[in-house]
Amino acid sequence: MKLHLEIWRQAGPNAEGHFESVDVDDAAEQMSILELLDHVNNKFVEEGKEPFAFASDCREGICGTCGLMVNDRPHGPDQNKPACQQRLVSFNDGDTIKLEPLRSAAYPVIKDMVVDRSALDRVMEKGGFVSVMAGTAPDADSLLVNHSDAEKALDHAACIGCGACVAACPNGAAHLFTGAKLVHLTLSPLGREERGKRARKMVDEVEGTFGPCSLYGECADVCPAGIPLTAVAAITKERTRAAFRGKDD
Repeated sequence: MKLHLEIWRQAGPNAEGHFESVDVDDAAEQMSILELLDHVNNKFVEEGKEPFAFASDCREGICGTCGLMVNDRPHGPDQNKPACQQRLVSFNDGDTIKLEPLRSAAYPVIKDMVVDRSALDRVMEKGGFVSVMAGTAPDADSLLVNHSDAEKALDHAACIGCGACVAACPNGAAHLFTGAKLVHLTLSPLGREERGKRARKMVDEVEGTFGPCSLYGECADVCPAGIPLTAVAAITKERTRAAFRGKDD
């Protein structure tokens, strides 16, 4: 299939970027978006041109490394799929595909389509963990968890941290990402011990770095892990609970 690509080119964080036009005459429907970029880069290398920079790792939809805008939508047209799992079968012969980095004030461009998403890491540093004594792992059934809590915790723990929710949000909010972490750690037995302290620190960080949430819902629509929009409610719920209790748990 033939495709016309408009690919973002930017030398560095402070450089002015632009779209570069590339025509591909031999794309295969089975290719993913990242494989299409590989195909373009291979030709560029053979011709002595500089390839396009983009982030990728596992290419199995697990790691959350790949992240780019495809025709103004994070990851691509298909719901609940990261860029590495978006196939060209979703496009038609002769289509124009615009590829650019995730757009958010919190994600400065490093080069081309690679962005710095360390702002999400800083949210996790504030409380996205449990403090436990190191040593031999306990038996899996030593801490009892009811089935509904376990299922809900695992559903929210599915977040891969790709940051597409922030790029999709008109406000640049990271409430879906943060809410997912708060829900799954709150429902875990070890995570409950630091529930209040975690909520205060993580919510302060996310609201100081990212924009406010207006419940537009674009975040849940593009989330490759299918995190429900209800996760956003955990931000206010956990912060209010922590304020009234005034304790770490």
